[in-house]
Amino acid sequence: MKNNILGWFEIPVSDMDRAIKFYESVLEIKFQRYKMDALDMALFPWKENTPGAPGSLVFHKDFYAPSEDRGVLIYLTSPSGDLNKDLAAIEKAGGKVVVPSKLISEDNGYMAAFLDTEGNRIALHSKT
Repeated sequence: MKNNILGWFEIPVSDMDRAIKFYESVLEIKFQRYKMDALDMALFPWKENTPGAPGSLVFHKDFYAPSEDRGVLIYLTSPSGDLNKDLAAIEKAGGKVVVPSKLISEDNGYMAAFLDTEGNRIALHSKT
């Protein structure tokens, strides 16, 4: 395979300011925000020619809706490498842990899942 299969991701939000505050607090990042008519996007930071895929938070009242029980489940890389630390930050920022840190396998590391402030079910992954 020439490239990673995931080329872009979008996380639906219902309140962009609240969502940006949540993800900036949990992931210790800054977003670039773009408004284009009814579409409001906040881009996750990314670098060319590095592993992973770029993506954004996205709001459009007629096209996107957050979902906690259906739809795409994306895995974000743990910002700290310690899922328990990340899960504490998620709860402090207003999210809800729905799957505590658990071992996938020795080769694949650990995962956890949470609901963000918009009601999306998102997963975190860490090798350790």
